[in-house]
Amino acid sequence: MRLQEFLGTDQKYGFEAIAQESDLARQVQIQLIGLGLLEPPADGKFGPLSGAALKKFQDLTKTGETEFLGKVTAEALIETKPGSLPKTPLKLSNDLPSRIVKYMQSKNYTIFTEPKEYNIVYIEGMNEDGSLNDDAPNEFNDRRIVIEVADGVPKIVNHWGATTEPGSGYTFKPMNSQGAARIQFGQYKAWSVGTHGTAEPHEALVQVDDITVCRDFNQDFKRTGDKLDTGRHFGVNQHYGFDFPQNDIRLASAGCLVGRRREGHREFMRIIKGDRRYRTNSNYVFYTTIIPGDDLVKAFPA
Repeated sequence: MRLQEFLGTDQKYGFEAIAQESDLARQVQIQLIGLGLLEPPADGKFGPLSGAALKKFQDLTKTGETEFLGKVTAEALIETKPGSLPKTPLKLSNDLPSRIVKYMQSKNYTIFTEPKEYNIVYIEGMNEDGSLNDDAPNEFNDRRIVIEVADGVPKIVNHWGATTEPGSGYTFKPMNSQGAARIQFGQYKAWSVGTHGTAEPHEALVQVDDITVCRDFNQDFKRTGDKLDTGRHFGVNQHYGFDFPQNDIRLASAGCLVGRRREGHREFMRIIKGDRRYRTNSNYVFYTTIIPGDDLVKAFPA
């Protein structure tokens, strides 16, 4: 069955019927992915996420069809062009989560706006109260933040002290001859739930796809002038920092995104695993955004 076969007919396929037609399901998914309503891949498995994306499409395009695929929805899926859908309006203020979202918008980063879809963000050089610090080397002076957008309003679900940078130990004795890895600012879809470490293995978000890092060959704790290195096998995971002191990363990070405290990290993982996409697919690959705090405050001051 193809979408084109619905045109000019009175056929109606409920979502369970779509799921029984893998070719049709894949075609619908491809259309929804192209319109930015569903994440890849188009696997032909029409489950809850695909169903929710189709419902949202029907609502945005006002097809008048709900809970089924008919000729109106089929025609809209075929004819709607990428970028033409009305966007869910965001209700942004000047609080920290809104300023983070504004910054992400300015960079054209992906922002998830559906309930139980979490945005993972690290702000480098930011304190718990949202003020900036001096971003000194070898300190847990960054923030790990989870944001959820509810009814268009960004809210911080929780946040924790963290580091986005390697400590002194691995900076001066790097695991790579080209220098310690310092993740390049930006947004990456590159982490899945897994296990980090051998001495004290624990649940974490582990790198499964490409990211870009700056190689600190001159050991100056800065990205400026560093060689860029892109790959998926760096082992830049999101794990915990063994409750080490705030002012001493020790060997907790060779370039990973590290929450300082064990219990805080466990809470982070509990929240992330509540994401509706992970609950549907345990291999879901999470986005994470890394932002320089000074750049955020300069662009969107409090």
